Amino acid sequence: MTDNNSNAEPTKRIAAIDLGTNSFHAVLVDIYPDGSFRTVNKLKEMVILAEKGLEDRLSREAMDRGLEALKRIKFLCDSHNVENILAYATSAIREAENGGDFIKEVGEQVGIRVRAISGKMEAEMIGLAVRHNIVLGDEMALMADIGGGSVEFIIGNDKEFVYYTSLKLGVARMAAAFVDSDPIEEKDIEKLQKHFSNELKEVAKLAKKHKVRTIIGSSGTMENIGEMVANRNSITAERSLNELEFKTKDFYDLYEVFIKLDEKQRLKEKGLEEKRVAIINPGMVLLKFLTDKLNIENIRISEGALREGMILDYINNQKEELHLDLLANFHDPRRRSVFELLRKCHWAQAHSTHVSQFAVQLFDEFKEELKLKESDRELLEFASLMHDIGYYISYRKHHKHALYLIRYSDLLGFKEDEINIMAHVARYHRKSVPKKKHKLYKKLNKKSRIRIKKLSAILRVADGLDRSHYQNVQNLEIDNTKEVINLLLTTQSDPELEIWGTLRKGELLEKLTGKKLKVFQVLEKK
Repeated sequence: MTDNNSNAEPTKRIAAIDLGTNSFHAVLVDIYPDGSFRTVNKLKEMVILAEKGLEDRLSREAMDRGLEALKRIKFLCDSHNVENILAYATSAIREAENGGDFIKEVGEQVGIRVRAISGKMEAEMIGLAVRHNIVLGDEMALMADIGGGSVEFIIGNDKEFVYYTSLKLGVARMAAAFVDSDPIEEKDIEKLQKHFSNELKEVAKLAKKHKVRTIIGSSGTMENIGEMVANRNSITAERSLNELEFKTKDFYDLYEVFIKLDEKQRLKEKGLEEKRVAIINPGMVLLKFLTDKLNIENIRISEGALREGMILDYINNQKEELHLDLLANFHDPRRRSVFELLRKCHWAQAHSTHVSQFAVQLFDEFKEELKLKESDRELLEFASLMHDIGYYISYRKHHKHALYLIRYSDLLGFKEDEINIMAHVARYHRKSVPKKKHKLYKKLNKKSRIRIKKLSAILRVADGLDRSHYQNVQNLEIDNTKEVINLLLTTQSDPELEIWGTLRKGELLEKLTGKKLKVFQVLEKK
């Protein structure tokens, strides 16, 4: 892969609008020549199409709320010079006998062409988004997108989806049909469970066949459940819920307390949005039913849902027209999103790759001595590749700019703790070592701070080994004795700058190992 500054210029700006039962969500994105995309703006409008449950017709009031919301979204799109608007209507509009009238009015009054997509197509796009946003392994997982009118279920892994469907089990629909009490009474819970048991026979059968042990939830209901669990268990999810993971037991602990609360008490629950207070319980009961029925062990959250799936589907279908050179080599969301960020920041590829190779070599040497885990190796590699992206903002304080860019770039596939670790390791590649007086570092948990200290000690040395940025050091040998760390360098030309840079940045590694760092040039035999 070569440096190509044209990669940093977007090819097209589009918007994707998901016209859901409870809310209309719009996301505006720039599409880049490598097929990646970056969010420019978002807007979420509460419309509550199913104000009295999902009936055969949309009320005039609901349609007017929808039209007003779409006018605001259209204004946002126009002010951002959006070239193409994708607008897909789901359950409530799809099923209403006057859904077609609403779509027609939107076209005439707002100027947006809305497509009513099938439940199967909706499920397919949600599956694409989940796979794009989080790391799926070989193990089959059950993806569940709990909406207001319907729930989409997908069974699959990183290579294939073996099943997808859309069922009329959304929380607004279920609340209207089965919940007559507040707090919800046992009889209503039993009615819901019985209904789920009848409707989910095929999903349960296939999930058992494929030995599913993990549920991946997307969209508002699952995100709210995830946020409530995170708040109760002090899990870091301040900036992003994407890749949030917790045990089924953590959900059960929440469920036992939460299900007994009335609406007033639910309003006080941290992590629950006010608009979901009245309809969240069927979602809680559905997740409890699935975890019990399928012996689920883990629950994960994906922030990618229908809107992102719409964008991915568009990119895939338009790649020739848009002349996109897709990042086809990166099936792993983690590596792919790191390289998307690197390209957008005009990264110094030769220097950063060189430093990354030294960092990984040093990691392998000191892994046991510093009590590091294999998972730390990948975080160090990525932090090394990204350590200089702060130059994109300015040379001055570029290490601090790198911290900001990594933290706020919505890197996919990483837990928030992992993003914080990579951001801080990059930040500490130069100037100060990690200190408690640094506010963001101080806010992190002790475990993360220890990992940052060890990994940044390695990166500092690796960066010193390419102080010139010209890849002068061709080969590194490490002679690690009980008292001394000898680094033996084979270089193209005089290595004084690299030796100076390495010794200057080696103090933290010396402190952590209790050894003296020495650097020598190895003269090649003629």
